[in-house]
Amino acid sequence: MVETLEIDGSMGEGGGQVLRTAVALSALLKKPVKVFNIRAKRSNPGLRPQHLAAVKAVASLTGARVEGLSVGSSQILFFPDEVKASDIELDVGTAGSISLVLQAMMPVLAFSKREVVLVLKGGTDNPRAPPIDYVREVLAKNLSRMGYFVDVSVERRGFYPRGGGIVRFKSKPVERLKPLLITDFPGLKSVKIFVYSSRLPRHVAERIAGSAASQIRSRLKVEPAIEYEVLSGEERNASLDPGCGILIIGTLEDDMVFASSALGERGKPSEKVGSEAVSEFIRQVEHRAPADRNLADQLVVYTALADGVSELRTHEVTLHTLTTIRLVELFLPVRFEVYGEVGFPGGYRVSGVGFKR
Repeated sequence: MVETLEIDGSMGEGGGQVLRTAVALSALLKKPVKVFNIRAKRSNPGLRPQHLAAVKAVASLTGARVEGLSVGSSQILFFPDEVKASDIELDVGTAGSISLVLQAMMPVLAFSKREVVLVLKGGTDNPRAPPIDYVREVLAKNLSRMGYFVDVSVERRGFYPRGGGIVRFKSKPVERLKPLLITDFPGLKSVKIFVYSSRLPRHVAERIAGSAASQIRSRLKVEPAIEYEVLSGEERNASLDPGCGILIIGTLEDDMVFASSALGERGKPSEKVGSEAVSEFIRQVEHRAPADRNLADQLVVYTALADGVSELRTHEVTLHTLTTIRLVELFLPVRFEVYGEVGFPGGYRVSGVGFKR
C-alpha cells in the first residue's frame, strides 16, 4: 500500500490552486492524496463547480477513485490508477475557468501514452484566472521550449454568468521535459495588443485598444500591432453573454513571450480596462523581467519535473507561486531556491527530477 499524502488546502494562498496541483501530481506520480481545508481562505470555501470539474477531469484521465467529490465539500481523497490518455468532452457547467481546469490536466497529459484531444465547455475569460488566450499565446509557447507541444483553439467565448465557452485542446506528450532558462531580457522586439468583445458595440473594443496603445507609445516608445476579435452577437460563435477583454503580448529579441491582461466589467470604463493591462505590462518591461507573474506560477510544476536545472526571473513574486512551490516540494524530492519578496521582482531556480513517461 502506498501511503496517502495529506495536504492542508489552507496552506499559503489557500485557494483552488492547492487542490488542482495536488490532484495533478497525485495522478502523475501515482501517490494517493487527501486534501482537507479546501479553499479555506476563500469567502465561499470548499469545492465549487470548476474545482469539481478539474478533479473529475483528472480522475477520468487516470481511472482514479475519488471520495468527497461534491459542491461545498472541504475534503477529498484521490486514489489514482494508470493514465488512460483518452479523449474527453467536459462541461464545467458554469462560467468557471477552463484555463484552471486545464491547469490540473496538462501536467498529466504531458506524460500520457498518446496524443489527446479535449473539448472543454465553460468560462474562457474569468477575473480570477488567466484568460484562455494567455494559455494559447504564452504558456503553450513556453512549454514548447520544454518539448511539450499543445494546441489551444477557442471555438466560442464564455463570459459570466452563463459561461458556455467552447475550447478545443490538443496535447502531444513527451518522454521527458527539457529544463527552461528564462533569466535574460535582451530587449523588446514587438508588442501586440489583442482585444476581444462579444455582444457589445465595436467602439468598446476600439477604446480599450486605443487607451493601451497610446500609453505603450508614450511610455515604451514602441508602435504596437493591434488585433481585434469583435462579434456583434449575430454570429454562430458569439458568446451567450456580453463581455470583453485585452491581452498585451510582448516578444523579446530571443523570441521569449510574456503578457498582461485585463477583463471588462459592468460599469468599468473601457479606457480603464486598457490601462490596467498596460500598467502591469510596463512594470514588467521596466524591471526587465522576462517572465510575467502568471508564467512564473504555472511553470513551477513543469520545472520540478524537468530533466535538468531550470531558472526563471519575474517582475513579481506572488504568494500563489510560493504556495505552489511549497506544495510541489511535498510531492517531489526537489528544493527550489527562491529569491525576492512577495510583491517584488525575484525568481527561482530548481534542479528537476527528470520525470520520465
